[in-house]
Amino acid sequence: MIEIEGSYGEGGGQIVRTAVALSAVTGKAVEINNIRKNRPKPGLKAQHLVSLKTAAWLCKAQVSGLMLGSTELSFSPVEIEGGDLEVDIGTAGSITLLLQGLMPALPFAKKEVQLRIRGGTDVAWAPSIDYLQQVTLKALRKMGYGCELELQKRGYYPKGGGVVTATFKPCKLKSFHFLREEKREEGKIFGISHSSNLPSHVAERQAEAAKASLFKAGFSSKIKSESSNFFSTGSGISLWTGFFGGTALGKPGLLAEKVGCKAAKEILPELKSKASVDVYLADQLIPYMALAGESSYTVRKLSQHTKTNIWVTEQFLDVKFRIKKTEKGFEVSVD
Repeated sequence: MIEIEGSYGEGGGQIVRTAVALSAVTGKAVEINNIRKNRPKPGLKAQHLVSLKTAAWLCKAQVSGLMLGSTELSFSPVEIEGGDLEVDIGTAGSITLLLQGLMPALPFAKKEVQLRIRGGTDVAWAPSIDYLQQVTLKALRKMGYGCELELQKRGYYPKGGGVVTATFKPCKLKSFHFLREEKREEGKIFGISHSSNLPSHVAERQAEAAKASLFKAGFSSKIKSESSNFFSTGSGISLWTGFFGGTALGKPGLLAEKVGCKAAKEILPELKSKASVDVYLADQLIPYMALAGESSYTVRKLSQHTKTNIWVTEQFLDVKFRIKKTEKGFEVSVD
């Protein structure tokens, strides 16, 4: 059994997600201690429990420590079977974080996996569903990853109610060297500004503010606006181009213009850098690169999340990541 120190490095839920996914891939049982030890409320949260139960269902695993607030767990997988499953995270637990804890294992399933997930699609401290679709999955498809994602309803904090259907096909991951994508459609940044149960001008103002900020910095953009009446109330905006993204969420009392400017402010450092992927995608790619072999990317700065994900991945797989400082920032590669 592999023992993982849950307080290592960044010390968040990402350690659990990566460790469990790679446990499923390798068939190696894992024990994780001190889960989220340094967080204000340590231990497993409700969304972690749902993710772990889903992972256990997928690979017929035996799991202990599945309780709210648990700081220890063990996960012993059998085989990744596949199949169809309805998953309800409850309230606005992040759908994208749940998927993060499953996706590295799904190429190795015996048959297709289809998940219909209910929860939060656009919530704080998690990639937006649009970022997952337009940035993460775009990058993974370069590595041969097979996934189709359908957004049916958006879900915001605190009510959630978002619905996403994701279909994963068994596949063989291939090595890939991420280079900066210069061949964009007239250099444009794309995006979507959205709101639910709010006046339509909220999404429109978010979009216009983002466009203005990007234009001022020398970048043109094409941002769609959509207003809906879903179960929960909220707004947000996601921007993307190449392997870069930027997101921002609305909240009561925050001007729509500030939300749009915040999303632009998030993507601009990436656009102005010479790196090939943004700082958020950089940590997400680590387990896939290790599973595919001989892959690399450049990133403008190395986050604690990325360093932690490298450490966890190296505990399960016989790989060694190399990190080199370059004029483009950092080059991260694996044999």
